[in-house]
Amino acid sequence: MKKVVIAYIFLFLGCLTYAQDEEKEKTKALEASTNLTWDANKSLSESKFIDAEVDYRKAIAKSDENVAAPYNLGNAYYNKETYSEAFGRFKEAGETATDKNSKHKAYHNMGNVFMKRKEYEKAVEAYKEALRNDPTDEETRYNLALAKELLKKQQDEQKNDKNDENKDSKDQDKKENENKDKNEGDDDNKDNKDQDEKDQGDKGDEEKEDNKEGEGDQKEKEEKKPEDQKEGEQKQPRPNQLSKQQIQNLLEAMQNEEKKVQQKIDAQKVKGVKVKNEKDW
Repeated sequence: MKKVVIAYIFLFLGCLTYAQDEEKEKTKALEASTNLTWDANKSLSESKFIDAEVDYRKAIAKSDENVAAPYNLGNAYYNKETYSEAFGRFKEAGETATDKNSKHKAYHNMGNVFMKRKEYEKAVEAYKEALRNDPTDEETRYNLALAKELLKKQQDEQKNDKNDENKDSKDQDKKENENKDKNEGDDDNKDNKDQDEKDQGDKGDEEKEDNKEGEGDQKEKEEKKPEDQKEGEQKQPRPNQLSKQQIQNLLEAMQNEEKKVQQKIDAQKVKGVKVKNEKDW
């Protein structure tokens, strides 16, 4: 029984010793981290940003209990306008901090980063968190009021821009519809015009065809020979030209005259011919 008790005592003493040693190591690491932070602060004051950045990073790596190292490095980035890096270090400091004062400072500066990015809604939330840890800070309260005002202005502008976009979209749709109706009307007028022109062209072609047929009939009549004339149809004589009947009458008259002349000649021959006497044997 005594042996068991003694064993527990030694185990307890061993754990206590280990915890003490571990605490000593943490304290030693924090001291080293703090010294590096002081060196970084000194380099930063001498405008040696690269040296300061290196020492701050070493300090952060040495101890996660050193809130000053990430916070100060965040301030260095903020002054260099490297806001993304600054926000990361302020967030790290706020999560590492165990006291309200350190948390207040970290969240206040996170709000400042959001203000620079014009992310006013996030800035409002960051300042609210800072005030939860220190409600007495008037600077944080002022920044919160300013962030709320800028957020409202931003939302109003976005609302107006959206309304303008909707208006422009409606105007564009209206214009497109008007152009569409106009184009459809022009197409209808064009179709009607084309149809009218087509109808007029067809009518012209018909009239032209009728004229052509009329000309052909007239030409056929003009070129028709006398024997192709209908029975009983008499062709009108040309000016200064004898008709067929007149020619026939003239021929008959000439024949009659010729007959009369022949009769006269024959009569003269009979009268002038001597009659022969018959011979006596």
